[in-house]
This record gives sequence, structure tokens and C-alpha cells, in this order.
Amino acid sequence: MTERYYVVREDLLPDGILKTEQAKELLRRGEAATIHEAAERVGLSRSAYYKYKDGVYALEQASRESIATLAMDLEHRSGVLSKVLGVLAASEGNVLTISQSIPLQGMANVVVSIDISPINGALPELLGTLRSLDGVKKVSVVGRS
Repeated sequence: MTERYYVVREDLLPDGILKTEQAKELLRRGEAATIHEAAERVGLSRSAYYKYKDGVYALEQASRESIATLAMDLEHRSGVLSKVLGVLAASEGNVLTISQSIPLQGMANVVVSIDISPINGALPELLGTLRSLDGVKKVSVVGRS
């Protein structure tokens, strides 16, 4: 299913979505030290914050970010994930989220969302570098915004 995006006037949005963006803004500006503090200050539950946080962006914030979600199959060996993260850091890609499955039969699936705006179109080169790492068996882009 293809993701669809909408531009919606602020006064039409439900409170949970508005408060999530307000909490994210407090965190971005350093006015709140933790998600708990930011959510509490805007009158939002942490569960609502986590529900909406990855899908709510102010239009000016979304236009500055370019997010790619990568799915990787990695051998379950010490240092493989560390090498992947090192390559992402060296390319100036900022890791936003990371999730790893429990390794089965010596392989683990890792899904990483990264802000690729600093990479300036060099995603193909980054993918090639990741694929060339020892212990990386598969890399694919599963989402991009």
C-alpha cells in the first residue's frame, strides 16, 4: 500500500496530533529534556505521543527532512551492526529509529530510519557501501519520504 500524505489546516486536526507536534517542538528547542516532560507540558499521554510522533510534522519541518527506511539482513556476529551504524554516521545520515529482530538461524533483520537530507542524493552510494560490508547479506529501501 502506498503512503498518502495530506496538507490539513491546523484548526481541523485532532488535539492528539496537534499536541504531539507541540511536544516535538519543545524537544527540538531543548525546552523539554524528555518525552515524558514534553508530553506532560502539552497535556498529552506518552502513548499518544508515540502513536503519532513518526507521522506528524509541521510543514516547514517536513520540507527540511528526507527520511529513508532501510531493511537489512545481518549475520548475527559481534560488530556487524556497529559497522553499519558507523557507515551511516560517516555518511552524515542521522539515525532516527532502529529496530532489530531476535536473530534466527544466525541472521537478524534490522530496520533503520535515517534522515538523509545531509547526504544530498548519495543514497545509492550509501546502499552500495552498506552492501559491501562483511556480514551484511541484504539491504533494501522499504520507505522514503
